[in-house]
Amino acid sequence: MRGKTVSIDRSVIQSIRDYAKGCHPKEGILLLKGKVRKDRIIVEEVEVPPLAVHGRGFSDFQPYRLPIDFSIIGTVHTHPSGVLRPSVADLNNFYGRIMMIAAYPYSSGHNIAVFDANGSQIDYERTQ
Repeated sequence: MRGKTVSIDRSVIQSIRDYAKGCHPKEGILLLKGKVRKDRIIVEEVEVPPLAVHGRGFSDFQPYRLPIDFSIIGTVHTHPSGVLRPSVADLNNFYGRIMMIAAYPYSSGHNIAVFDANGSQIDYERTQ
């Protein structure tokens, strides 16, 4: 995913942080929705996947239950442990173009990271 820029609206980051705090100490998962342009991925909103499961140390959803929606560009899930990197299970269940992780204590955008399917971290910019 070299050369791609990820842009995330500040309100989306705040929504992710609020959701993470509400799920804690369980993991939570959300779908990322937005647009993909030539060299830019734009995250515009988040959505709770249908029949999502939240547990201690895991979160899950069934991709086959999703409607056909080309605006879904990835997922974001929480790490109540505070670890801000993907696990092997996270990478094996990668869905979409990007994966975000929000790590405890969810206090700022610095507790959120974006990754590609290989687990490499991607810088992102916050937009208004």
